[in-house]
Amino acid sequence: MALSPRVADLVPYDLLVSVATLGSMGRAAVAHGVSQAAVSARIRSLESALGLTLLERSPRGTRLTPDGALVVERARAALDAAHALDEGVAALRTDRAARLRVAASVTVAEYLLPRWLVALRAELPGTAVTLTSHNTAEVVDDVRSGDADLGFVEGPELPADLDGQVVARDRLVLVVAPDHPWAGRRAVDGSRLASTPLVAREPGSGTRDFLERALGALAPPVLELGSTTAIKNAVAGGAGPAVISGLAVAAEVAAGTLRTVPVRGADLQRRLRAAWRRGRAPSGPALVLVRIASRR
Repeated sequence: MALSPRVADLVPYDLLVSVATLGSMGRAAVAHGVSQAAVSARIRSLESALGLTLLERSPRGTRLTPDGALVVERARAALDAAHALDEGVAALRTDRAARLRVAASVTVAEYLLPRWLVALRAELPGTAVTLTSHNTAEVVDDVRSGDADLGFVEGPELPADLDGQVVARDRLVLVVAPDHPWAGRRAVDGSRLASTPLVAREPGSGTRDFLERALGALAPPVLELGSTTAIKNAVAGGAGPAVISGLAVAAEVAAGTLRTVPVRGADLQRRLRAAWRRGRAPSGPALVLVRIASRR
């Protein structure tokens, strides 16, 4: 139900209560930082709207009429409720500014975001961050639905209803077990790779989507796994080759449990993007995190 015009504006009631509390229009004007004439004009407008005389004015001063006293009594309760509402909304804004919900694709969540979040904590120590790791399609859904304030994705492009910016670059690499026939090769052609069943991420993965675009097509995978760790273990166990983030296999390559093989005729460098809902540019902690990711 719409508010009556008589109570849609609480400022005149606030001025009236101040006159009653402080004893004069002059003191009320000082308390509100306005002129005495402005106080008098607002209260006269209120009297006209209510059809009541609220103040008796005389050379000796101003005092409440009986109707004015009743209005002040009811106005105090309404003003107390308005102040409580204002404080509650302010608390919500403060709490929201101190919370950041991030959704990130697996590579970003596991190998990049931990360092970015350490830097964010150094700049904004009071920010509480919730991080959820999904494939790129699920990250997009989280950002689109508002379940995440900010997303980080690996896909080649963003859907039309999201905005974003490139924050980092990553190169996919072909990895095999040390005893795989490709382990000793100088390179594998992209066409050969495209026709070879791979250990791959599930549909919806940014890595898989990027690789399909880079190679033109992919053979049906020998295995579909939902995590980078599972893929690395499967490759090391002899399940077959895989193409995954170079960030993800640095330790295994250094330890010799996986071998990288150059890919000829395919560009496997990709862009990693921060993403947010179109028309809702990041602010507060989200903006700071985007800046940290971009400069690192």
